[in-house]
Amino acid sequence: MFAGLARWIGFLTMTVAAVGTLLLAGGFFWFAMQISGEEVTLERKADGIVALTGAASRIPDAIELLAAERGKRLLITGVHRATRATEIARLTPLYSKYFICCIDLDRSALNTLGNALETKRWTREHSFNSLIVVTSNWHMPRAMAEIAHQLPDVALIAYPVISEKVKTEPWWQNVGTARFLVAEYLKYLFALTRMRLDVDGAA
Repeated sequence: MFAGLARWIGFLTMTVAAVGTLLLAGGFFWFAMQISGEEVTLERKADGIVALTGAASRIPDAIELLAAERGKRLLITGVHRATRATEIARLTPLYSKYFICCIDLDRSALNTLGNALETKRWTREHSFNSLIVVTSNWHMPRAMAEIAHQLPDVALIAYPVISEKVKTEPWWQNVGTARFLVAEYLKYLFALTRMRLDVDGAA
């Protein structure tokens, strides 16, 4: 009797593990497919633009969108506390004038959740109803999820910046890229789990 019960428990455990593994693998393939491998042409406008720091090319792209009047103001969130606006302005000298009128810097955010919280504060402060989100292509799914959780009533438009961390060749042909994406996928799952438990997060 006990031997039969042990075999049944073992079979059930293996089945659950196999199903869980398949779900994780399927979720990863879906996640990888969401990562854009090509630059996008943005035709739509929004009330505001938010750029999450972490890669140098994100900020110039966001400022160019602002200069092209895709949004009224730009928030650069996650700026190092010692970094001055003049240092960032040197990245796009042709658009330095926008730092006087239309660009806000957030120096308090230390991670993606912090970026989302500061984006929420800034968006509410300016009564914006739509945002263009600028971040690296591999970071976009998690960033969009975090910001959407904090601002469920705000329309979000993704503007993924192609990152050198995700090579141009398919991820399955590059071990380093595959490992990087798996790590980001696990962070994404953790963020989703935390948000499900955070019932008051968007209140």
